[in-house]
Amino acid sequence: MIDRPTMAIPKTPADSVQDVLRDPELQRVLTHPEHQGLELAHSRQIYTNRALKMEEIGLVGFDMDYTLAVYSMRQIEELAFHMTLARLVQKRGYPAYLEKLKYDHEFVIRGLVVDKDFGNIFKMDRHNHVGRCYHGRRALSLDERRALYQTNEKIRLSLPRFAWIDTLFSLPEACLYAEIIEAQEANGEKVDYHKLYDDTRESIDEVHRDGSLKSELRKDLSRFINPDPELAPALHKLRSGGKKLFILTNSLLDYTDAVMSFLLDGRMPEYPSWRNYFDFVVVGAQKPAFFAEHKPFVELAPNGAIARPQAEALERGKIYEGGNLFDFERLSGFAGESVLYVGDHIYGDIIRNRKASQWRTCFVVQELEREIEYIEQHAQDVQRLNELDALRTRLDDMINHHKLLLNAMDRRIERGGALPADIEQRRVREKQDLEKLRRAFKATLTEGYEVESRFEKGANDYWGLVFKEGNENSRFGEQVEDYADLYTSRVSNFLYYSPMQVFRSPRATMPHERVNLRRG
Repeated sequence: MIDRPTMAIPKTPADSVQDVLRDPELQRVLTHPEHQGLELAHSRQIYTNRALKMEEIGLVGFDMDYTLAVYSMRQIEELAFHMTLARLVQKRGYPAYLEKLKYDHEFVIRGLVVDKDFGNIFKMDRHNHVGRCYHGRRALSLDERRALYQTNEKIRLSLPRFAWIDTLFSLPEACLYAEIIEAQEANGEKVDYHKLYDDTRESIDEVHRDGSLKSELRKDLSRFINPDPELAPALHKLRSGGKKLFILTNSLLDYTDAVMSFLLDGRMPEYPSWRNYFDFVVVGAQKPAFFAEHKPFVELAPNGAIARPQAEALERGKIYEGGNLFDFERLSGFAGESVLYVGDHIYGDIIRNRKASQWRTCFVVQELEREIEYIEQHAQDVQRLNELDALRTRLDDMINHHKLLLNAMDRRIERGGALPADIEQRRVREKQDLEKLRRAFKATLTEGYEVESRFEKGANDYWGLVFKEGNENSRFGEQVEDYADLYTSRVSNFLYYSPMQVFRSPRATMPHERVNLRRG
């Protein structure tokens, strides 16, 4: 069934919008100073792909890492990069000189794909067309990309050959993969691309799994986490609006307690401990398995020991580990579209969730703030690209029209010899006009390339915008649009919306509708 917000049908004739807006009392309300400045900065807004009424949401859940906890990306990625590199050298026998490699924060973004057959990293658009591509740190030419990826076989990311870099935690491994290929091949060494990726993946998993990375983070949380002063008020506002809140995180209790205490303890007098904000707390959830498997909820004692191996209820003030979607809905009393889950992992928090449940979803994209602010700062470039695109379309149509006329005249000459003088004059004029149109078209291409190249490089010298690949949405952007009901840059953006907010998605338009809108 198609999801549509319900609309009340008036039983009596309604006033026209113009009549209503002329009401002086309404104008007084609309222009009152308290309503001025309510327009929120675009980078802090919540964006809607599928209409959602907050009044129908009874339970709001949150992931922790990169969701409630806003990490300082450069610091944590560089730490993970060097810890993983040390594992590769010390435990897997990679050359010691590799430990001198440096992390390049700009070289990796979310939404990249690793091709383990060829040792390449590339970015795709929503049609699975490969755009920018690097082997090591070397950009592949257009001809090289076409030879490798523009075949009759469609790229399927489900194949073992490909690895999808869809989380912020995955960025260091992609950068490390490229850097090692670049260094070893420059040194004349042969690289097994599959083995290198698997070794890198396993090493970074070890760094997370054995707690060594999080142990380093806990030594100086203020260096790696940027506390958001608006987080506590945002959670309080949701609770005051009648929502129950829960945490569902893969992190274990000791780390969760340290981070959440750092973020929330003592921030508001009503909540002396971070646990007071939440009705249910689930750690070690092992998402995405949480949404597909049936592991029991284990109740934990305050020190992290097992208090009950199989909990029969979810109670406020207690901590649980593991669990599964079915039991969570049964034990919490909330299910389906009454639950909104907020997370940062496009697969583990959003896609797998949506495929297994009816929970509504909000995707936190930390990079969104920077991207929106960059686009706003370069609005003239965006406008110029749109103008050039429209002009190029018009010129292309006119060129084709003139070519058609000339072809008809040329065929007439082929069939019957010379043309009458007036038609010959027109033929000459058509050739001149066609040449002028072609020059204009070439000029639009040149300027368009220059503007787009400058604009994209300004966003990221290697990959451009996270959500775009050329004129198309990137594969990552397409997944956000397809699977996330809402998306935003940080949890605290809920502070600027009512707990009863109706999030309305924009009216969907197809290309033929947009053409008519432009002409209108």
